[in-house]
Amino acid sequence: MKDLKSYFLFSKEQRNGIFVLVLLIVLIQTIWFFYEKTEFEMIHSDAEKQWLAIQPEIDRLKMVSSGYKYELKPFNPNFITDYKGYKLGMSVPEIDRLLAFRKTNQYVNSVQDFQKITQVSDSLLATISPYFKFPDWVTNKKEFKGYVQYEKESFAKSDKITITDVNTASQEDFMKINGIGAGYSDRIIKFRESLGGFVSMQQMDDVWGLPPEVITKLNSNFKIGVISQIMKLDINNASLKEIAQFPYFRYALAKEIVMCRSMNGDFKNATDLTKIKGLSIEKANIIALYLTF
Repeated sequence: MKDLKSYFLFSKEQRNGIFVLVLLIVLIQTIWFFYEKTEFEMIHSDAEKQWLAIQPEIDRLKMVSSGYKYELKPFNPNFITDYKGYKLGMSVPEIDRLLAFRKTNQYVNSVQDFQKITQVSDSLLATISPYFKFPDWVTNKKEFKGYVQYEKESFAKSDKITITDVNTASQEDFMKINGIGAGYSDRIIKFRESLGGFVSMQQMDDVWGLPPEVITKLNSNFKIGVISQIMKLDINNASLKEIAQFPYFRYALAKEIVMCRSMNGDFKNATDLTKIKGLSIEKANIIALYLTF
């Protein structure tokens, strides 16, 4: 028994040595635990980034192997969303390039422009470009060969033009005016439909591409008569997306409106709209007729 007890009897130096040894063991174990955990997290983080980078290709291969095919329908490539681009097979950088280009209020007008801006591969472009649908004025722009000067006699028409309500005028009514063809009349009608109706003849200046002489003739032969029931935009409660869809506001301007609204409070009248950079009081007075405050 005495021999057994002798194994558990230590001097002060021995006890100090044992204590230091235990302390070192605990310290080493602790350091190893945190080192191993950090290394694991780094490996896991790198693996996650690599997985996210190849995920679009994985999804594409899944769809091919399962026989699934995303049904493409004609669409305007200027309005591709993140989700639409993903479904088409575009990568995130390619989608971002297109969205960044659109934020500058510019438009893609051809298949070549689309590839130049997005940098998509030739194979993907060949797959999706047959479904691109550009506006008629873009598709038929090759037929335009510049303005030709004619003598006034060549424009003489026997029809007597009467003052017509611009909000009820048909394409044929507009084409009775010298210098207005199918293209200009189509733009006027499409712009009118997007607004729900004109409220001022000054808005002819806002129809894209109308020459000054054509605007003068429109003001001489048309007037604001019946204003149909316009769907007004609630400027103080509409979302950024809803504001950006309004014909007079593009994305950059809509973003400024939301920012101004959050910093200065609700808009109360047309004068408040002039706080937005680029809006004159004349333009604000017209736009205000399409808004609710």
